[in-house]
Amino acid sequence: MRIVVAALAVALAAACTTTEEQPVGASKPDLEEAARLNAQLGIDYMRRGQFELALEKLRKAIDQDDDLAMAHSAIALVYQRKGESKLADKHYREALSLNSNDAGTLTNFGVFLCGQGEIDDAEETFLRAARHKDNQIPADAWANAGVCLRNTPKARERAEGYLREALRLNPKHANALATMAQYSFDKKDYLRTRAFLQRYEISSRPTAQTLWIGAQTERALGDMQMARSYERRLRSEFPESPE
Repeated sequence: MRIVVAALAVALAAACTTTEEQPVGASKPDLEEAARLNAQLGIDYMRRGQFELALEKLRKAIDQDDDLAMAHSAIALVYQRKGESKLADKHYREALSLNSNDAGTLTNFGVFLCGQGEIDDAEETFLRAARHKDNQIPADAWANAGVCLRNTPKARERAEGYLREALRLNPKHANALATMAQYSFDKKDYLRTRAFLQRYEISSRPTAQTLWIGAQTERALGDMQMARSYERRLRSEFPESPE
């Protein structure tokens, strides 16, 4: 189970456009448009995993328009993926100071906070994202809140509630299904674990963890043939996994 980063809601119509340095004295509208195009280019490079090029374009975008929230949000995600936590935190907060209700930025900031061990702040941030009226994929934020709290015993009931809300909104949500399978397995509720895994496998590729849970669940339920099937798949598909 993993926390899901939100897609940045930025059109990539300019993905193949090159921007030129603006002449001295360029008007504010010209600089704002150049910043927007550079931000779009930076996001496209980031999606390709070309982080240095992404940083170059996003820094240029911020130089051209320091009030461009999407540039701060995008560069924060790049710094997060590069492990530069202080810079990621700085730019997430700057992005939210400029646009406090952007659901994508809130979701990604929640992912960042959870990764930093700031669980309470992450939970609050995910809930802000989940409840925002303009969030087109609130199930991701609900599921992320549940996954983030998975190792917090006192919050287990809240976590399951968040995951169930994610599944109400999207019954095929892979992260929510896999995490609910883990929770059910931890409770030794093996029939419910089986049901969640069956739903998960209809629409998602297995992971080493889901296959391991499946094998242990079927052994607990006495279906040794199915348990061995899970074990064969685990050895075949994930030979290097600790499971």
